[in-house]
Amino acid sequence: MAAKAPRASKSRTTANKSPACPIVGIGGSAGGFEAAMELLRNLPSRTGMAFVIVQHLDPHHASRLPNLLGKVTAMPVSEVTQTTTPKPNTVYVQPPNKCVIAKDGTLTVVQREERLNVAIDHFFESLAEECGSRAIGIVLSGTGSDGTAGLRAIKAAGGLTFAQNQESAKFDAMPRSAIRAGFVDLVLTPREIAREIERVANHPYIRRGLSDPEEIEKAAYRQADDLGRIFLSLKKQMGVDFSAYKESTLIRRIQRRMALHRIEKISQYARFLRDNKKEIEALFDDLLINVTRFFRDQALFRALKKRFLPALLKNKSKDRQPELRAWIPGCATGEEVYSLAICILETLGSGLSKMRIQIFGTDLSESVIEHARLGIYSSAIEKDVSSARLKRFFVKRDGSYQIHRNVRDICTFARQNICVDPPFSRLDLISCRNVLIYLSPELHKRCIPQFHYALNSGGYLILGPAESVGLYDELFKLADKKNKIYVKAAVTTPHTMDLIPQLGLELARFGTRSTAGAGANFGGDLLKVADRIMLGAYAPAAVVIDQDMHVQQFRGRTELFLEHAPGPATFNLLQLARPTLVADLRATIKHAIKTDKPARKERARIKLKGRSYEINIQAVPFKIPGSDKSWLLVIFDETTKGTKLAKVPRALGKTAAQRDVAELHRELAASKESLQTIIEEQEATNEELKSANEEIESSNEELQSTNEELETSKEELQSTNEELTTLNEELSNRNLEMMELTNELNNLLASIQMPIVMVDNALTVRRATPAARAAFNILPTDIGRPLSELRPNIDVPDLENVLREVIETLGTRERKVTDKGGRKYSLRVRPYRTTDNKIDGAVLTLVDIDGTKKKR
Repeated sequence: MAAKAPRASKSRTTANKSPACPIVGIGGSAGGFEAAMELLRNLPSRTGMAFVIVQHLDPHHASRLPNLLGKVTAMPVSEVTQTTTPKPNTVYVQPPNKCVIAKDGTLTVVQREERLNVAIDHFFESLAEECGSRAIGIVLSGTGSDGTAGLRAIKAAGGLTFAQNQESAKFDAMPRSAIRAGFVDLVLTPREIAREIERVANHPYIRRGLSDPEEIEKAAYRQADDLGRIFLSLKKQMGVDFSAYKESTLIRRIQRRMALHRIEKISQYARFLRDNKKEIEALFDDLLINVTRFFRDQALFRALKKRFLPALLKNKSKDRQPELRAWIPGCATGEEVYSLAICILETLGSGLSKMRIQIFGTDLSESVIEHARLGIYSSAIEKDVSSARLKRFFVKRDGSYQIHRNVRDICTFARQNICVDPPFSRLDLISCRNVLIYLSPELHKRCIPQFHYALNSGGYLILGPAESVGLYDELFKLADKKNKIYVKAAVTTPHTMDLIPQLGLELARFGTRSTAGAGANFGGDLLKVADRIMLGAYAPAAVVIDQDMHVQQFRGRTELFLEHAPGPATFNLLQLARPTLVADLRATIKHAIKTDKPARKERARIKLKGRSYEINIQAVPFKIPGSDKSWLLVIFDETTKGTKLAKVPRALGKTAAQRDVAELHRELAASKESLQTIIEEQEATNEELKSANEEIESSNEELQSTNEELETSKEELQSTNEELTTLNEELSNRNLEMMELTNELNNLLASIQMPIVMVDNALTVRRATPAARAAFNILPTDIGRPLSELRPNIDVPDLENVLREVIETLGTRERKVTDKGGRKYSLRVRPYRTTDNKIDGAVLTLVDIDGTKKKR
């Protein structure tokens, strides 16, 4: 969980200056103009919203965008001037070579940055800060990644976000970047986006915006049962109990999801969640507020590089095997983890080879952890990362940036819940920024001591601008007030730290609340506290694991039996267990899984720091009602306190000797049993490996056969390609010949001073000499027209019949005709023969008889 918390609150503190109506920001680049027109064309003229279109425009020419957009909508369209107060049911357009920002209830024009065209991000980020939940962002067709960072800000502030789908976008780079980053609520066509805007326009969440904390508290009180049902649905599917998180934040995020689904009552949304797994996942992601960026708060990273990291590294350099360990809870998609890693690498410089660095990034959401592991980010990070850092620590691929291998290798990502799971240990730095603001005071009491326990002496804790250590100022001393950096204090009496998971941190507190005050629940609270003390003091240590032996929960103090080993983080029980316990632990768990019954191993031995301990191990299989998944509770019951190991005296009494022999026999029997279990597991593994090997061999044969077929196909394709190349050359030559023949024919016809007309079988004009234009009244544009549509200057009333007779009989016809001036001609009609002796029309020739007589 990570978010840009400080900026999101401004809209509430300056509510009197906020715009009077919700504002919809529409961003686009190449192809965005057509999409914006389609969007406006389908929007009603009275939504009560203002629309601001930010389009990448040519900076050197005046824009005609307002005039063009005004033709497709009944709403007035105007260009933003220096300072414009937005009005409902109005469209505003950004002027060319400028940027528009929302500030103090107005739209203000500012100078555009020259380095990158990120006008959409600038406007969206200012809109998020100004309007909060009343902001709506839409990214349409375009190239690049402008708009991604802006939608991130709008979503973090509680607004709604849309993007054009890739099928309808002419250029899908911009919407694709925002969609991949996970900042888009709905992906639709412009027409469908317009329909959604119309539907949400009158929703209370958009109209009223973010409520005051007091109003939210009253709403939580009235709707406690419905909230409890929502949190129960989340806990059942996602395994996370949100009941102890800050109510005001949770209710705002729930209201946001309700607006997207056009639901106005929380009771309706609780019922909607019950049968909608996808919506539960979407709400889970919304509640985590997975929004962050590289080098967020530059002043903090400058302070780390200048003062705190050099001090840490100087102290570490004195160690025999120097190691620097850091932890970022709520790391979201990993930007802060990699930012810290880059700072450490830059500070180390040439001393990198001597220092071992481990940075742990954890989050509740598995999907964002996968994103962080990939380390691939859109080009929008160019705004936050300098070009020198991009060149050194990133690799550019297909318009995006991937973190360099030398940075990725020192970062480890894992799913973890800081409210339930135990912390990492032996840490030098913890950066938990903007996480505690979403947790209730009860969880603060658990997390702050955990951080103190996890840090080495002199280690640093970094909190967000709106966070503090609260009542635990004896555990941490403020080292940098401006950047909220604390240093671990040396405490003579260690503070009690609760590592018992807070399962069910009181879902009941969202149930029926007494109106008689806190005293009415005093007896119940007293009982809970007493129960926790009893469990903490007398209940044995235990862990809950799954079938793969991954620890899901820790119960009680397990440090005697389990320990985090150096290296990559793991929750595998056998890797966490003390070496002397591994064999007994494996055998007991395997037996419980095999028989599906509790299994027990008595008097297992642990040797630790010169002391010997005897414990009983019990593995109890169980299932959660309503689920088929099997779990195991592994209980460690210490039967004897640690006793110092002493040398066995030479002279032993009979009773002592018999006891020792019996003990040795018991240990030998246990070793045999453990060995037999290992042998059976090994045999089963060997069988699986044999089967896998056979499958691999079979697959290899198939691949070889496929490879041969591909080789053959490749040769056939090469042969076909050669044939096609030859054919192409022949066609090129034929084409040249045809061009020459056409040129010769055109020249021949132009040189003949005799009217000649060629027609096809349908009596359509095919060709005509220039001399035929006067006699037959044919223009160059008449080629392809039926001869019957022309009005020739010669008098031949039955010309069509003569032509059809020649075509049908294959004979030649000749007759004398006169033109309108009385001049006499000899009309000859003969069949048009092709090279293969087929009749394909007729040829008309006119011979001037009067002209011939005069020459004689």
